[in-house]
Amino acid sequence: MKNVILFASIVVAGGILFTNIYNSIVDVKCWGFNVPQSLEITRQYFKAANPANFFRLFSPINQVLALIVVILFWKTSPQAKWLLISAFVLYVLGDVFTFAYFYPRNAILFEGSLNNVDVLKKALTEWNTMNWFRSLILVAGLVCTFFAVCKIYNFK
Repeated sequence: MKNVILFASIVVAGGILFTNIYNSIVDVKCWGFNVPQSLEITRQYFKAANPANFFRLFSPINQVLALIVVILFWKTSPQAKWLLISAFVLYVLGDVFTFAYFYPRNAILFEGSLNNVDVLKKALTEWNTMNWFRSLILVAGLVCTFFAVCKIYNFK
């Protein structure tokens, strides 16, 4: 059962990573296509649901699974334990980064005035640039987990 949870953690983290990359490749281009009109259209589209609906559900699931994996594999090997702890910390760091950096920009893009195009374009550029950094944090967490799997199964 603990292996199932380990691999479920990898699957969920990978899903979050690819959704995050999708946001950068597709969504941000649509949001910034013709500012401010494109942001107005996005705001209308987001009235039913938005990417936060996905991340607010799966990010905590990812963190809980990562924490459970740390607990389940605590005695496996010291290297695996520290790699799994690192992955958990990275996933939490990604969310801290989201709240500290992205939420203020989301407010500018999706709640604030659409009158200052320069501010909106700057927020979009910052959002997209740092979203790649957030994706890198997720990749690092996944790499830590993959290396832990190698330690757990004694792969060389």
